[in-house]
Amino acid sequence: MISGLVRSVQLHSPRTRLQSITLGQWFLIAMIAGYTTYFTKISLDVHHGLGTSAYDYGLYDQGLWLMSRFKAPFVTLMGRNLMGDHSSFILVLLVPVYWVAPSAGALFFAQSLAVALGAVPVYLLGRRLLHREAHAVLLAACYLLHPAVGWTNRENFHPDAFIAPLLGVAIYAAVAGKWRLYAVFVVLTLLVKEDASLVLVPLGAWVALKRDRRIGIASIVGCLSFMALAMFVVMRGLVGVPTRNGWRVPFGGPTAFIKAVFTRPQDVIRHLWSNNRPFYLWQMTVPFAWVFARAPSVAAISAVVLFTNILSTFWYQYQIEYHYSLVAVPALAMGTVYAVSKVAQRWRVALVAAVLCTSVWSAWAWGVLPFSRNLPYYWAPGHPVAVDARAIIADIPDDAVVSAQYSLTAHLARRSEIYMFPTPFAAELYGPDDSLGGRRLAAADRVEYVVLPMTMEARFELVWSEESGAFTLVDINDWWRLYQRTSMIDRP
Repeated sequence: MISGLVRSVQLHSPRTRLQSITLGQWFLIAMIAGYTTYFTKISLDVHHGLGTSAYDYGLYDQGLWLMSRFKAPFVTLMGRNLMGDHSSFILVLLVPVYWVAPSAGALFFAQSLAVALGAVPVYLLGRRLLHREAHAVLLAACYLLHPAVGWTNRENFHPDAFIAPLLGVAIYAAVAGKWRLYAVFVVLTLLVKEDASLVLVPLGAWVALKRDRRIGIASIVGCLSFMALAMFVVMRGLVGVPTRNGWRVPFGGPTAFIKAVFTRPQDVIRHLWSNNRPFYLWQMTVPFAWVFARAPSVAAISAVVLFTNILSTFWYQYQIEYHYSLVAVPALAMGTVYAVSKVAQRWRVALVAAVLCTSVWSAWAWGVLPFSRNLPYYWAPGHPVAVDARAIIADIPDDAVVSAQYSLTAHLARRSEIYMFPTPFAAELYGPDDSLGGRRLAAADRVEYVVLPMTMEARFELVWSEESGAFTLVDINDWWRLYQRTSMIDRP
């Protein structure tokens, strides 16, 4: 009995577990660690070089900080409750991080790690279906090489990053028939955003058609019900409307679009063909060499989100450089694995090699990896403008009410009230709609510090000329000026 217990302890010791890790798994760990390290560093360099702003970094930083202080996440940078803007309940899991290390590093590390972990379910599915670990590792690498994956890290911070590993595991569990795991990760994916159902409903349909009709139908009903709850109860309850993005549907909204499909089909086709939308689909699919077309059912899980992206009138949605594209990648990557498993063994090496080649080429042509041909320019943290910015905001009290130039708000966000100038003196990009645009808000009388660049647009200078009489210039350098409310200076 004792000897059996000793053997059990030995089998589960850390050393034994490390020895059981295969060479392929070490490669996977190295890829994830390398990706996470690289993009965390780049993201921080961009941030400290003033490459981030209220949208879309500062608003999440402020919202998480407020929740970590057990306050409602009403984000003054945008004039909305964070959960009313999008139902990203997954962010609650980051609150404990803000108890320990509220910082840009923590947020960007979490995002980079989440995106990188999307390679794990690709590997797991590859190992299960292809029975060759080398193929599984290479196809997981192709996920990391996809341009939309890296660009998500370069676009400030977005909760959408967490959909990569969560949706990936849900797809893996569906294919493998692991229903408890499937249920857990479908629920976790729903917590990322209200529109996660754009991929989860097709996943439920796949389950109903390919695996278990009862579970698939339950998935569809559950996902649609959750989306309705998130939009029509939570979001409408917090900001007054179920979505702020109805204007993105062409031809006047969802109802008008459906009508146009039947009455003006040529205009609908013309819209879908305009502004390089077909090229966007090319960029999204060519990294996988269209191998998924051999057995397209799993890859088709991303069809709805790809269609809504090219349908949208919002330019950013059909550009591979923005986070909207990441949502489609897990199904495309795992659909490629699934398709490779459907061909004869003798063809698999060639198909995996083809996918690897097109993935490397796509990463070079359109990506943001170190070897990519067109890396975006950004100011280094040591750029004089960034150095002077950090110097001039250093003495602003942590609890002060501040209005600042948009790039500085990302460095001042962890406080109860922070506004992106000219707000609150003349509201801009504030509130659930445009009804407050240009208005002077009550918060204007609470602002204690204002940080502005030395030169501004004429309309901003006009706003400041009407407000500056209540403030005193207390610091200035080559690039920035800091004002403090005069009544605070005169206060004994």
